[in-house]
Amino acid sequence: MLADLVARGCSGAIRTLTGARALWQGCAPSSDHRVYYGNHASHGDFVLIWSSLPVQLRRQVRPVAAAEYWQRDGLRRYLIHAVFNGVLIERERTARQQDPIACLCNAVDEGNSLILFPEGTRNPEEGVLPFKSGIYHLARQRPELEFVPVWIDNLKRVMPKGRWLPLPLLCTTTFGEPLRLNAGEDKQQFLDRAREALLALDPQRARGDA
Repeated sequence: MLADLVARGCSGAIRTLTGARALWQGCAPSSDHRVYYGNHASHGDFVLIWSSLPVQLRRQVRPVAAAEYWQRDGLRRYLIHAVFNGVLIERERTARQQDPIACLCNAVDEGNSLILFPEGTRNPEEGVLPFKSGIYHLARQRPELEFVPVWIDNLKRVMPKGRWLPLPLLCTTTFGEPLRLNAGEDKQQFLDRAREALLALDPQRARGDA
C-alpha cells in the first residue's frame, strides 16, 4: 500500500510540475504486450511515460533501468523495486551476472510490458542518438511484441542535468503507431526504422525546425 501511495505521489508530482499531456496519435492505450521506447534526456523520462499511461495499466508496465544507477542507495533501490517494479540491467559487460535480453524476455513472459530507451544513455543534445542493438534482439526473440515510439518533448528543459528545481515548461508525451519486426528484416534495418518512427513524432521536425 505504501508503494502504491508513493507511486501515485510521484505520478501526480511530475504531472503537476511539468503540466504533462499525453497525445495518443498512432495508437490507443492497451493491455497488449508492448515495448514503449522513447528518447532519453533525463532520469525522469520513464516516470513521465509511466505516468502518461492509464492507472489500470501501470502495474503491468515495467521500466528498464541501469542497475549501476538505481542500486546506489536505499532510496533508489526502494523506488525502482517497490514503487516502479523496474527491470534492472547490468550495463558493464565484465561485471554482468545476467544476460540483459534474457531479463527483458523473462519480464515479458511474466505478462508485462516494458519502457526502455534504445539510445542506451542520456542525450543532452537535440535529436536522437543511434540505437543500441538490444531492442532488435528483444524483437527477434519475442516477435509478438508491439514496439510503440514515444516522443518526450521539453523534459530536458524542465529538468536539465544538474538542476534540482524544475522550470515551468509544458511537457508532452506523444505515442506513435506500433511497429513489429518484419520477416527478413535485419538488425540495422529494424533499428533505423524504429529510430525514424520516433523522430517522426518530434514536433520540431513536423514544423520544419529540425
